[in-house]
Amino acid sequence: MVKHNVRLSSPEIGGLWGVYIQETMSVCLLNYFLHHLKDNEIKPILQKSLHISQTHITQIKDIFSKENIPLPDGFTEEDIKLSARPLFYDLFALSFVYSMSRMGMANLGFVTSTVARSDVLAFFTNALNQATELYAESTTLMLSKGIYDRPPMITYPEKVKYVKKQSYIVAAVGKKRPLNAIELTEMFFNIERNYFSVLLCIGLLQVVKDKEIKNYIRNGMEISEKQINFFNDLLKKEDLLGTVPVSMEVTNSTVSPFSDKLIVALFHFLNSIDVTLIGHALSLSMRLDLATYYSNLIGEILIYAEKGFNIMVERQWLEQPPQAPNRKELKGT
Repeated sequence: MVKHNVRLSSPEIGGLWGVYIQETMSVCLLNYFLHHLKDNEIKPILQKSLHISQTHITQIKDIFSKENIPLPDGFTEEDIKLSARPLFYDLFALSFVYSMSRMGMANLGFVTSTVARSDVLAFFTNALNQATELYAESTTLMLSKGIYDRPPMITYPEKVKYVKKQSYIVAAVGKKRPLNAIELTEMFFNIERNYFSVLLCIGLLQVVKDKEIKNYIRNGMEISEKQINFFNDLLKKEDLLGTVPVSMEVTNSTVSPFSDKLIVALFHFLNSIDVTLIGHALSLSMRLDLATYYSNLIGEILIYAEKGFNIMVERQWLEQPPQAPNRKELKGT
């Protein structure tokens, strides 16, 4: 069989480039957590997560080197300050691995479906499997420590039913059908994701000194709190218990362990994942009030994300993804 030297496609270049940036950020954050970590049950999961991120960086370096593609700068040890007092308690470090592995499964699953070259496909398939393993291990440990909130329970269906009326989607005045299992799932994990964001914001608001970035973080916290309140209120109206945070995992430190560049970039990444996940929730919602809320929320997050984008551009923190050449410019037209 003839072996063809297949060049990397645009999704393969873009996917590897994006993961490289994210993994250099993860290495910084995980090194910081591990430096202060006391809990010996949590430490192995963070060490495993760090090793996975470091391995991914090495593998992408190897692929890009063979293709003569320059590596992005990403993030380095200069973006963390290990000497700063702990900003979060140990349980937040576990929540971090859990949250990032969940988001990683969504992001990596999408990228894996767009690549084809054997080495790149093998990389993303393995990375997706590793994210799934980290999710399973962190969930198990969270359950054992009593910090995992189970999603709402519903009664088992007794028979197959079909939708018979338009009111399943568009309710009559003052009447709405009960939430279905799919809608409840999206609502629960939206609340959970935003509780993690609120704790992150609380910690960073204590340590960030730059007024523009501080206002940006505060604005993000307000958006997260609004989502939590909306969905919790809706659950209570449906006679379902709302989801409440288990504990406050932020210390009283006022010294930032992270560079402002890393902080804004982290929010930039979380915004992009949030839009993806809310879009997924929108596509599955079969109640008009939910669909309307999700649609409005996506617009609000995009406006918020633009603020972070502008901060990064103005301060020359935002690396430009690889892009196609300007053919018109090359032709002189």
